[in-house]
Amino acid sequence: MKDRSHADSPFSGKIVGILLAVALSSFGAIMVLAGWAPELRDRNVAGAHPFSTSALGYNGFVQLLQEQGYPAEVSRLERTLEDSDWGLLVLTLPQWGAAKALEDFEPQRTTLLVLPKWTGMTDPLNKTHQKDTRFMNARVLNDLLETIAIDAEIGRIDVPSETSTPFGSIALKPDVKMQVLRGDSLTPIAETQDGILLAWAPDADMYVLSDPDMINTFGLSQFENARFATQMIDFLRNDYDEPIIFDATLHGFVRSENLLQMIFDIPFIGATLTALAAAFLLGWAALIRFGPPVKEGRAIALGKQALADNSAGLITMARRETRIAPAYLHMIRRRVSRDIGAPKTLNETQLTALFDRLGPEEESGKHFTDMASGLRGPATSREDLMNKARELFRWRKGIIGRSMNERE
Repeated sequence: MKDRSHADSPFSGKIVGILLAVALSSFGAIMVLAGWAPELRDRNVAGAHPFSTSALGYNGFVQLLQEQGYPAEVSRLERTLEDSDWGLLVLTLPQWGAAKALEDFEPQRTTLLVLPKWTGMTDPLNKTHQKDTRFMNARVLNDLLETIAIDAEIGRIDVPSETSTPFGSIALKPDVKMQVLRGDSLTPIAETQDGILLAWAPDADMYVLSDPDMINTFGLSQFENARFATQMIDFLRNDYDEPIIFDATLHGFVRSENLLQMIFDIPFIGATLTALAAAFLLGWAALIRFGPPVKEGRAIALGKQALADNSAGLITMARRETRIAPAYLHMIRRRVSRDIGAPKTLNETQLTALFDRLGPEEESGKHFTDMASGLRGPATSREDLMNKARELFRWRKGIIGRSMNERE
């Protein structure tokens, strides 16, 4: 009869496993999207910022420096503007909003400020392209210079035939006009007869590049502009290994340091992996015990089985399991003698000979004498005792079965 001690489970183990896998995968996907959704968006949108490959963007200059072995990178951390560290910081100002962002800015490292020159719209059919570009209002640029404590004015002149630089006279080729600075407080580094292209502004404690066409994508298509841009970087750095950091936070590309990202970053990754491993082990422990709950039994069981279990437990605790082999042999000899009705006057030798005549154990082919010889002394191990005891038990069971059949 089928055992009905436990109620059948209404769930299939396979179905529950699939449901758990789907739930865990969905939860993991939600957590990843919640933590890294801002990182997954495309940052190559047209504009005058370090991620843009458009005509006004500076990503081409970042790639040019990296290809030549310069340690150039784009930073999205707001603390880059505040930390005092080694490196050249390049600030490429956006068309709008730069004045408020730099109102209280104080350079903590060598800083190159790149002024904007153009304004325009993003092409709605291709977000990486610029559309309808035109000169930015010079009055807005002058107000920006005043905000960041640079006493100078913007001028736009015809492209000169030569520009005087620390690297010699160069025929630079900005688009349409060259944007320059004019001011007595500036220290010229690269200049023309009508204005300054690259200057040191002591009041603001930074370098200023007036024309962004020297480093934007469109301007780098001219070899002289690209040569001047790399020479300018070399001039501003103190060491060949000094990093070049292009700030992108002024353009809105701020990297949020949320909790989900922090727990998967150094130094918290170790604790996170430990927690995940503990959760996996708890889940595994719950999975392998899945099924109908077992009914709670008595604290102290009744019956022969409980007595046998307790006795076996005491023998195990006393570590005398291997020493009960002779006692087990004596018990089997006495029970078989009683089962077959052997005369009580037979001694041990005569009884052993009688048992041998009853036949061998079917699986091993051993007679009683062979099996008894292995149980006359302590067994070598628990496994050895179990194997020898099983053989003798099977022999007794076979003898009793044959005796019952003969009586029938």
